[in-house]
Amino acid sequence: LPKISSLSLSLSLSLSLSSATSMAEHWPLKSLSLFFLLTLLASTAEPRLTTDFYSKSCPRFHDIVRDTISSKQITNPTTAAARDSSINLSLPGDGFDAVVRAKTALELACPNTVSCSDIISAATRDLLVTVGGPYYPVFLGRRDSRISKASLLADLLPLPSSPISKTIRQFESRGFSVQEMVALSGAHSIGFSHCKEFVGLVGRNSTGYNPRFAVALKKACSNYPRDPTLSVFNDISTPNKFDNMYYQNIPKGLGLLESDHGLYSDPRTRPFVDLYARDQDRFFKDFAKAMQKLSLYGVKTGRRGEIRRRCDAIN
Repeated sequence: LPKISSLSLSLSLSLSLSSATSMAEHWPLKSLSLFFLLTLLASTAEPRLTTDFYSKSCPRFHDIVRDTISSKQITNPTTAAARDSSINLSLPGDGFDAVVRAKTALELACPNTVSCSDIISAATRDLLVTVGGPYYPVFLGRRDSRISKASLLADLLPLPSSPISKTIRQFESRGFSVQEMVALSGAHSIGFSHCKEFVGLVGRNSTGYNPRFAVALKKACSNYPRDPTLSVFNDISTPNKFDNMYYQNIPKGLGLLESDHGLYSDPRTRPFVDLYARDQDRFFKDFAKAMQKLSLYGVKTGRRGEIRRRCDAIN
């Protein structure tokens, strides 16, 4: 099957989580998605951000980021722009390349002014809109972290195989409600997951896979031991469009990951799956609000961070 990466914004609670500083902070690591990296930070700060932060210092900021994302989608439409951690194999390199291209253009237009974290936050929103998702204002003025450690991933990044209770705890510990977690899981509306993330569960009696879907997944992943890059769309219905089909698929047994099935089997999350399955406008509204909240989590400002010259390395 063709690939399409998560945003977050697998956008993979596979979603994917892109944060105020998370992608810049963990750039040397792979990520499930630009979107999924949003929850990597472990501490909060009082952000002093504004939507017009670069209006004077870099007035073409939004145009440059938007043009970079649009160009990327035109030339590579099968992946939504999304590195040593094995759980992050699903993020293709062209997502990083898009950020690098935007950073290069911005350095030429306004040197040493725009952080990589702000580029990622704006690019995530612009990409979401490009693939049919809702618009939300992005607050700007973040600084990039001076630290990058692979060890920080272990307890911060929800896994596709994580029990739903653990995922809920991870979100709640960062101030996000169960409903916000379910809304953010809708990032699986686009993206793909590698066979290793789910193939071991397909066909087990205890899982929620539709029998015909299970057969198709086994066939799609049959050569996985020899080709570990094999992957399947998170949303088999409308994989290139951000919509609410992800939620409609789950009750039918068409969820791809264990975490997807968990959303419908747990009484705390199931009502919100049903809500978003029948009301796309409500899903878009809640997703946009949760994304904006997530983009303000753990922000570094002022002397607590730096403006990186390159997004893949600290200064």
